[in-house]
Amino acid sequence: MERTKRYGWGYLLLAGLLCALALANLLSGSTRLPAGEVFAALFHPGGQGTAAGIVWNIRLPRLLAAAVLGGALSVSGFLLQTFFGNPIAGPYVLGISSGAKLTVALAMILCLSRGIMIRSVTLIAAAFLGSLISMSFILLASRRLRSMALLIVCGVMIGYICSAVTELVVTFADDSNIVNLHNWSMGSFSGISWRDVAAAGAAVCAAVVCAVLLSKPMGAYQLGEAYAQSMGVNVRRFRVALILLSSLLSACVTAFAGPISFVGIAVPHLMKSLFGTARPLVMVPACFLGGSVFCLLCDLIARTLFAPTELSISSVTAVFGAPVVIWMLLTRKRGAA
Repeated sequence: MERTKRYGWGYLLLAGLLCALALANLLSGSTRLPAGEVFAALFHPGGQGTAAGIVWNIRLPRLLAAAVLGGALSVSGFLLQTFFGNPIAGPYVLGISSGAKLTVALAMILCLSRGIMIRSVTLIAAAFLGSLISMSFILLASRRLRSMALLIVCGVMIGYICSAVTELVVTFADDSNIVNLHNWSMGSFSGISWRDVAAAGAAVCAAVVCAVLLSKPMGAYQLGEAYAQSMGVNVRRFRVALILLSSLLSACVTAFAGPISFVGIAVPHLMKSLFGTARPLVMVPACFLGGSVFCLLCDLIARTLFAPTELSISSVTAVFGAPVVIWMLLTRKRGAA
């Protein structure tokens, strides 16, 4: 009963923070708008004027993208942590986001150089392919490296290689294409359209629902492969499902917002501390809500701290996420001692 009450308060807190930050994101920006105009534009979608254009074409799509993609990145991190059995595993640290970044950059340059309008589905497919390629290298390395620390180092090296190749590709791209790639490669929710939000939302919602449906075998897997097999879980198929879901979620984020650091590591740890459990049925929706809250807060700071100059979202998430990771490592080491 106490545990259920704690879960309820945790979800209520996250929902309240999500609503408050969504409102703050709507009311804040480089262009000052009175609250009355913002609400009037919000409840009249077909309205004309500057306020309606800013709210419906800029702020609202960006708000929804930050919430959806932030949640996706957090859930992806939780799935990877479950897969590898290590809280430091995440799409950015393991180089999965960098692999997706490389293939998206190649797809964008190829399409833009030929005057082809790149579609949202194409971006997701390219990022998904890059995520799977990076994940394949990580899985091959995991067969040879029994130490999780060495595997993390291997993932970081893969990320550096992919980032270096991406920079090389961008260097030799046309000037017009570099402008489009630069902002995206630094990580940003700006410029996202309603079409992008719809495509990302559909893919992310489907992946998160599948993750929730896998909660029971995921809980058994957390207790070890042998236990999961004794409970009737097909471990090989389950591991493939985790790989595909985590890759798809991180691919959606990279396709539309670029690489975003530390969210996939920090948020799952914060949610475990808040809810006092690692149960997947509780953690998957909690991570999604927590990731949404975290990215809405970071995006609000990125947009408003030095307005009209906008910071990259990765810079802000690193400032808040890195201390959480350091604290996590220190507490784990103290607990082990």
